Amino acid sequence: MTNTTEGAILQRDGKTYAVTTRIPAGIVTPEQLEKIAGVGRKYRIPMLKITSGQRIALIGIEPDNVQNVIHELGPLAKPETAPCVKFVQACLGTDMCRYGNQDSIGLARALDGQFRDQVFPAKIKIGVSGCPRCCGESHTRDIGIMGTNKGWTVFFGGNAGTRPRFADLIARNLSATEALDCAQRLADYYRSRAKPYERTARFMERVGIDTLKSELLTLLPYIPVEKVK
Repeated sequence: MTNTTEGAILQRDGKTYAVTTRIPAGIVTPEQLEKIAGVGRKYRIPMLKITSGQRIALIGIEPDNVQNVIHELGPLAKPETAPCVKFVQACLGTDMCRYGNQDSIGLARALDGQFRDQVFPAKIKIGVSGCPRCCGESHTRDIGIMGTNKGWTVFFGGNAGTRPRFADLIARNLSATEALDCAQRLADYYRSRAKPYERTARFMERVGIDTLKSELLTLLPYIPVEKVK
């Protein structure tokens, strides 16, 4: 029998729950907003909050309504059932920003599809920025990708929590295909070696960039060998 609150997050009051939406790259349609608003009204959800990860959290849901909310949101719902990629945030990139060097929205959507349903030792947050201004917070995400006029730069092991850490620079001047591959290989490496609940920042502090270079980066054909010595 399915737990009536499975996929939701227990709130501070110990009684009500929150459900978060899946909104790749933070792009939402009027129809999706109407769906979220309709569910909020129907179940009298007291707070709808835009999160720092460009999602919408429906907060204060009564236990008996959790599964109904998830069902009615459909593909918009993102049940929290295991450590996974929490979100892929992105700036406006080349679609609308005059500073954009690369298509951050397109890459963020590709990353969201690539990492969907993958499970990791701890949660992962991904930030994609279309230029070095880093509006996608790429330097402080578990996986950060930043656009320049020469391609994509990949970072790994960032964190903006109570023990902040700037991510390690992994590769420069990659194509979108190479950036997607690099992100997946970094995630796979982390998944196979991290301790349970160990975030990438703490993982990199324990393992070290030199080990990552020797065990992974030297094997990637799009990273010049002299760059990882």
